[in-house]
Amino acid sequence: MCLHRTPLAVRAAMLLAAAFGPGAHAQTTLPTVTVTDTEPGSPTAPGIGQQRAATEQTAGSVGFIDNATLLDRYQANLHDVLQDAPGVVTQNRYGQELRLSIRGSGIARSYHVRGIEILQDGIPTNLADGSGDLYEIDPMGLRSTEIYKGGNALGLGSSTLGGAVNFVTPTAWTALAPHSLQVSGGSFGTLQASGQVSRVRGDLDWLVNFTASHADGWRAHETGHYGQFNANLGYRLGPAAETRFYLGVYATNQLLPGTLSLADALGDPRKAGAGAVALDQARDMRVQRLANRTSLMLGDGRFELDSWLIHTDMFHPIFQVLTTNGDTWGVAPRYSRAWQWGGLRNEVVAGARLSGGRYDAARFVNHGGAAGAPTLDALQKALNYEAYLENRSFVTPQLAIVAGLKALRHERRYTDRGGLPADPNAASDRANYSGLNPKIGLLWEPREEVQVFANVTRSQDVPDFTDLTQTFGAASRFVPLDSQRAWTAEIGTRGRSGPLRWDLTWYRSRVRGELLQYAVDPSIPAATFNAGRTLHQGIELGASLELARNVFGPGAGDRLVLGQTWNWSDFRFEGDPQHGDKAIPGLPRNALRTSLTYTRPDGFYITPTLDWVPGGAWIDYANTMKTPGYALLGLKLGATLRGGLSFYVDLRNLTDRRYVADFAPVLDARAAPANTFYPGAGRSIYAGMRYQF
Repeated sequence: MCLHRTPLAVRAAMLLAAAFGPGAHAQTTLPTVTVTDTEPGSPTAPGIGQQRAATEQTAGSVGFIDNATLLDRYQANLHDVLQDAPGVVTQNRYGQELRLSIRGSGIARSYHVRGIEILQDGIPTNLADGSGDLYEIDPMGLRSTEIYKGGNALGLGSSTLGGAVNFVTPTAWTALAPHSLQVSGGSFGTLQASGQVSRVRGDLDWLVNFTASHADGWRAHETGHYGQFNANLGYRLGPAAETRFYLGVYATNQLLPGTLSLADALGDPRKAGAGAVALDQARDMRVQRLANRTSLMLGDGRFELDSWLIHTDMFHPIFQVLTTNGDTWGVAPRYSRAWQWGGLRNEVVAGARLSGGRYDAARFVNHGGAAGAPTLDALQKALNYEAYLENRSFVTPQLAIVAGLKALRHERRYTDRGGLPADPNAASDRANYSGLNPKIGLLWEPREEVQVFANVTRSQDVPDFTDLTQTFGAASRFVPLDSQRAWTAEIGTRGRSGPLRWDLTWYRSRVRGELLQYAVDPSIPAATFNAGRTLHQGIELGASLELARNVFGPGAGDRLVLGQTWNWSDFRFEGDPQHGDKAIPGLPRNALRTSLTYTRPDGFYITPTLDWVPGGAWIDYANTMKTPGYALLGLKLGATLRGGLSFYVDLRNLTDRRYVADFAPVLDARAAPANTFYPGAGRSIYAGMRYQF
């Protein structure tokens, strides 16, 4: 491996929220049970209407985003994809690094992703130990996004607290147009270019997409370069059989601005943390991904076989220089079948996964961003055995009972080979995790386009190697941790009635052994521990109301839509010996997003937005300090100029409000000044043009 960087008030708001929701250009995950699919799709890649219908037949809280509705905005990272989805929390840190949390998953994790399985085209992208990040998902290269919260992801093979998010890329069958080109730019030295080419030739189809991005960044020492390449090649083996290969190549060169004190985050937010500059902190990654999905009909059922291989090469100078070089692999068969039983429909999904990974993890003294003397030479191995079954039986034409079960065994092997080969201090450690995670629920459709659902699920989150190998001073030690277990109950409804659309869910999770973290020093990765009993509960709401149609006269075809999403989150300890019943720090209790969208048939639209966090989040486990609340105003507008050519303008934080976007929790903010905050970006403007042909 090359060890150098290459250049390159809210309860009242519920009453309001029940009546209002996001507009057509502020996409929210709201269901429509009856869908007309205008795209044919293929056996390995169904059309958008088929994807939406399949997602919304889940007996639980889910979401679906048609990414075609997001092309009228600047998409810097996945915050711009997911910000309107109820129940999904995204908070920007820097570049394409952000917090992604569903129902408090990874609430105390100040980097990357915990407790959510990230898939692309239904195939996992996480490393074999469950860790993952979002750098390999290109916001400009997506056709749709499926969100399965908590145990509702069982049908995909996932059983974590947060569930799974499946990012679906287009194929030549589902692309909006055979070719497209988009160029964007704006504040803070931002420039982005994305292009796509596709073809169908008889039984063969292929698509290639590439995005290149550069941004100097809102803060000092935040320059980032990203290159993301995705391609897929499909071949029809018969009338209902197809194989499809996916290739992804991703390059990341991101300088890290570090964290600040609260005073600096609000008073001088554009500066970088002193340690980040002195150590020239960065995260440089090269990732290559090869995957395949083969699908064929077997009688009245369908069999799918997924396989994948991911190579990861990371150079990450922070408090030390961290390097990781290794491979992740997996194979996953899946069988689904639907049939009539006693005159009523029955559906079953059964699947299994065998996945693993081997990673060489080394550390070096950080000499201003360059690797010095070695401090650690470790080998990390992960092996996972998983099997799952989910059955849906209709007891009446409108009422279905859903039951499922996932069994797992995860093995973690760690060998500290010392700083040098044959080091006498070398040591080996291991941890094994097993579990059975059941699910039972109901799905009721009292009338067309209205659903009511309820379920109880068990989740299990296994610690990753970052949790298991913790840093103490300059040394790293293996710390055996328990897995995190939870029982979650939820009840909700989604649908549409006249001008109103809604998606509303209440959930309550009783968690045991929650994997939590706290920062001891801003330059050292946070320590992870298992909590005792904790409670996660909340309300996830998204709704839209068409206020007016034909605003400027009969037959004008224009519309005015008011929108609202609201996440109410209550995460806390239960009788903890140290923390009592205090709140778990990390996320604000209330977060609201309101939009008002005016659209015309000719493609012109204008959308003012308001993001409001009326009260901030607890900073520490002692609950002595909160971040300030804030409100951000934005405005988007755009139009279609002529066939295939369109433009947009996206203005953000119009009042230049200073606020905290994210932070890493600490034990007690009174003990010492907490330099743990990521300031939110100031006023900015972006513009872009897109041509489809």
